[in-house]
Amino acid sequence: MKPRHRRLSLVFILISGVATAVGLTLTAFNTNLVFFFSPSQLAAGEAPIARTLRVGGLVEAGSLRRGADGLTASFTITDTVRSIPVVYSGILPDLFKEGRGCVAQGTLGSDGTFHADLVLAKHDENYMPIEAARSIDDARRSSAASATTVIER
Repeated sequence: MKPRHRRLSLVFILISGVATAVGLTLTAFNTNLVFFFSPSQLAAGEAPIARTLRVGGLVEAGSLRRGADGLTASFTITDTVRSIPVVYSGILPDLFKEGRGCVAQGTLGSDGTFHADLVLAKHDENYMPIEAARSIDDARRSSAASATTVIER
């Protein structure tokens, strides 16, 4: 083999290896990609059926039902507009309560029931990012200033 052909074959093997590595990485990334949907989006049919996804919202008061085995739980997650029934088999987190936020990961069944593999309870709602707290404080200040402004004639 000539040196030129040897170099071309080496470049071809190198490019093939890199393309294979990129293809495997993208495939692994696609299978581990989990999208977040609200109950309204699930009810509107925007979420794929039988694909792993996350749904989040508040647990409706009075909707939590535990199965006879002690591990199966069914509850309803709402975003105050729409609600979606959730079925979960496992131990619920300690912070999980009715009226609090939660995120469930699983699949949406064809019957509209969300079958969760994982349930995450949100911590209290007092936490807020600095930017959001600052914007709320600015809005409060501006509304308080406009309420105290008196027009004199």
